[in-house]
Amino acid sequence: MIELKNIKKSFGRNQVLKGINLEVNPGMVQAVLGPNGSGKTTLIKSVLGMVLPDEGVIEVNGQAIRKDGMYRKEIDYLPQIARFPENLKVCELIHMVRDVRGQVSQETPLIRRFGLENFMDVKVSHLSGGTRQKVNILLCFMFDNNILILDEPTAGLDPVALIRLKELIREERSKGKVILLTTHIMDVVEELADEIVFLLEGKIFFKGTLKELNEFTGEHKLELSIARILEKKDKELREVAFPVL
Repeated sequence: MIELKNIKKSFGRNQVLKGINLEVNPGMVQAVLGPNGSGKTTLIKSVLGMVLPDEGVIEVNGQAIRKDGMYRKEIDYLPQIARFPENLKVCELIHMVRDVRGQVSQETPLIRRFGLENFMDVKVSHLSGGTRQKVNILLCFMFDNNILILDEPTAGLDPVALIRLKELIREERSKGKVILLTTHIMDVVEELADEIVFLLEGKIFFKGTLKELNEFTGEHKLELSIARILEKKDKELREVAFPVL
């Protein structure tokens, strides 16, 4: 379980997170959505210990993380943009990550699932964007930890690989894992998310199921609900900037 209590974070005068309270529970996929600049990346980096909040407490499995980096061993993280050593072969990269983490890995089933058998002896510098993302997924899911944080996991994937990834996420959810997901692909959210958290200007604007969000906005699809929220916010900003006299 991940719990955020009154998390605030500013960069200079820019207040990015404005008192976030959130629980991410086992056995569910929680999608964190929001426009650019809403605080999604800062929230994720705070959970990972890459950003230190100015105020508030983050707990992982009931333990505050601020003074104990060992909790990261319980997290499998898939970054939006993975930076791999370009001179390594894929097999060498797998061995390196396994050695760094010091954990048992199960990469063979994932290699088969994503059709990476013929790329094991290929250098990272020679991989296409889609194949790099498959390797990124492999490096995340080859460990069997209880928390998954997936930042734009579908980027660059072909339709078959996307299906395989969605199957994989469902399997991990069925094991009772904590899964935190960010993505701009609304179809993925509609298919996988048990709960949606919509961030707007550093605050939680909405938290609930897809059905509850659509009822809240009066729409029947997620992308229409998101558009309705953003249109309403833009209208409010215009009225403040150019008040009707």
